[in-house]
Amino acid sequence: MFVKHVGLTCSSEANADQFYRDLLGLNKSGPKTLPADLSEAIFNFDAKLQIIDYTGEQVHCEIFITGPVDNRSRPIAHLCLEVNDLSEFIEKCNTLNVEIAQIPKGDKTLAFIKDFDGNLFEIKGG
Repeated sequence: MFVKHVGLTCSSEANADQFYRDLLGLNKSGPKTLPADLSEAIFNFDAKLQIIDYTGEQVHCEIFITGPVDNRSRPIAHLCLEVNDLSEFIEKCNTLNVEIAQIPKGDKTLAFIKDFDGNLFEIKGG
């Protein structure tokens, strides 16, 4: 078994582009549209949704553009990414004003970032 894609929400295409394309270096395709009736049936979200795909060699993020939403309902949900050079990645996060939390855990430090809409990512160095 493997993960086919991860579906996340963003409030705007600009936020999605800056994080998934500019920071993570993923390729953008789309947009496509999910009709309101399907959005309601699948997600209980009564609105037509724009979907943008951001893909890399082994990752596929399906981003639903929702406009502003309340992110407090998903405080534990996160996606863990492994990067080649953690220090370089953190530096790039700082350049793009990405929120970073570095949390001590024994002799290690855990790194978590949030995209511009509050989606949480754990970042590990390769």
